[in-house]
Amino acid sequence: MDWTSLTAVLALVTLLSAIGFAFYSKRKVDARRDDDTAPKSTLAKDANSRGKPADV
Repeated sequence: MDWTSLTAVLALVTLLSAIGFAFYSKRKVDARRDDDTAPKSTLAKDANSRGKPADV
C-alpha cells in the first residue's frame, strides 16, 4: 500500500464520518423540534432569559 492509497482511504473515512455525524445531528435536532415538551432555548423570544439553558 503506497501513500496515495493511504491518503485516499483516510480522506474517504473522514468524509464518511463527517456525513454520518451530520445525519445523526440533523435527526436529533428534528426530533427535538417536533417534541412539544422540550424546554425552550433561552434565546427564544417567549422564553425566560434567566432560566437554565435547554441543552445543559
